[in-house]
Amino acid sequence: MTRIDGNLEEFCGLPAYDFPPLPNEEQGEVMPRLPEPDAVAWRLALAGWSSEEAWSEYFERFVEAVDVERVRAIIVGLWSDIDDPSQNSAEVVESLLGIRDRLPALRGLFLGDITSEENEISWICQSQISPLLEAFPYLEEFGVRGGQELGFDPIRHEHLLQLTVQTGGMPAVAVRGIAACDFPALTHLDIWLGTPEYGGDCEVTDLAPILAGDRLPSLRDLALRNSEIQDQVCAALASAPVVPRLESLDISMGVLTDEGAAALLTGQPLTHLAILDMHYNYLSEEMRERLRESLELSGVELNLDPDDAGEDWRFVAVGE
Repeated sequence: MTRIDGNLEEFCGLPAYDFPPLPNEEQGEVMPRLPEPDAVAWRLALAGWSSEEAWSEYFERFVEAVDVERVRAIIVGLWSDIDDPSQNSAEVVESLLGIRDRLPALRGLFLGDITSEENEISWICQSQISPLLEAFPYLEEFGVRGGQELGFDPIRHEHLLQLTVQTGGMPAVAVRGIAACDFPALTHLDIWLGTPEYGGDCEVTDLAPILAGDRLPSLRDLALRNSEIQDQVCAALASAPVVPRLESLDISMGVLTDEGAAALLTGQPLTHLAILDMHYNYLSEEMRERLRESLELSGVELNLDPDDAGEDWRFVAVGE
C-alpha cells in the first residue's frame, strides 16, 4: 500500500472492485452484475466531485445491493466535495459503525484510497478513526491516508496484523496515540511522518514506545518513513530495542543524509535484516559504498535508490 498515484488494485489479498455509481436510466444504463461479496475488496467512492449522490445515499445502496455479512474487505475512496472543508471522514466512520453488527467477516479496511489527482494527500481531511478498530475486533489489515484532523486514541486490538498510515504530515497527537496502542499480533507497521509544513509536528521522542517494542511483541516489519527528521529517526533506531527482532526496516522517502546513515552503521548490528529500504535519500556515493560493504556482503537486501532532485533542495517524497 505505497502508491498514491493510482487506486489500490488489491487489498487484504483480494482484487479491488469499484461499487458502481447510480445508473443513468435516461441513458439506458443498468446496474451491472456484482461479484460475490467475499470475492473482492469493495471500493466505495463517489464518482468524482460532480457525483449525483451524497455519501449516505451511495453507502445505503451498497448495503442494500450486497450481502454485507459476507464482505471481507472495504476500501473507502472519495467521499466528499473538495470545496466543502467540513467534509472530513467522520460521516464515513459513522456509516461503517452503524452496520458493525452486519460485517462479521470484515478483515480489511482502508480509509482514504484517494489519488493525488482527486485530492492531494495533505488536503485529505480525516477524523477520529480508532473507533473503527474498536468496532471491528477481528480486523487484520487497516490503512488510512491523510493526516489532516487525524485522530488515533490508544487502544488494544488483539488481531490486527498490519497497520499503515500514509500522510504528508502526521500530527504528533496521532503519532503518540498509535505509539501507545497495544497490538500483540501486529507484524507490519508503516507510518509516513511527513513534514511540519503539512502538519507533521512530531518529535523522535513521540516514537519511543514503538522503538521500545514492548506493545508490539510480534512486530517484524517496521517502516518509519517520508520524514523530514529521518536522520534523527535513524539515530534513535541505532539503539532501539525493537530493531534486533525485525526482518525488514524501511527508512525511505525522507530527508536521509550521511548523518543518519552513519548513526545506523555505528549503532547496533543490522546484518540480521533481510531488507533495509533507504530509497529516496540524499546520501553521498561514499556513504552508499560503506553501506554496501557493511550490509550487502552480509546478505542484507539494500535499496539505495537516490532522490532525483539533487543537493540544492531536500524534501520528503510525499508532502503536499
